[in-house]
Amino acid sequence: MNKKHILLAASLTLAATPALAHTGIGAVHGLEHGFLHPLTGPDHLLAMIAVGLWSGQQSGRTVWLWPAAFVGALLVGGLLGLAGVEIPGMELMILGSVIVLGGLTLFGVILPRLAGVAILAAFAVSHGMAHGLEMPADGGGAAYFAGFAVATALLHLAGIGIALIGARQGRPTLARASGAACCVAGLALALVG
Repeated sequence: MNKKHILLAASLTLAATPALAHTGIGAVHGLEHGFLHPLTGPDHLLAMIAVGLWSGQQSGRTVWLWPAAFVGALLVGGLLGLAGVEIPGMELMILGSVIVLGGLTLFGVILPRLAGVAILAAFAVSHGMAHGLEMPADGGGAAYFAGFAVATALLHLAGIGIALIGARQGRPTLARASGAACCVAGLALALVG
């Protein structure tokens, strides 16, 4: 990593705020709130970009399959949460997703398609479940989750774009440095949370 990459990682770390993995803060209903939440929660924002970064380091259909699988599992987790299902360690899984996905990207880990789907699905269910658990019964769940899914997919696309642009410009370290920044920011969230 060069000095610019280290500076970027340090800046993201200093900008990190405590983990806000759930929607219990502020409004949790409707399309607009669903769309905005992934953009305002640092843990979700970083994890979703890391999903895209790591997917962008893969080849073939995996680049697009992994983010699609994540969004699908996110929605399943949301429905489970709405039904009152909660897994032990859910918040740790959410915070861990930032660190682990950032680390997988940093080290450029290439996995078989289904192994990656399994890892991403476990994290996605935790993210979705946290939001579903805190959704009020009259919270406009369908519209909220539609907005949440679209924003999540757009963040995945941003990460894929960073990885693919870096690779095309002969700078695969761009994705790795971004993964390192996610990993370091996740560790910072863990320390202040």
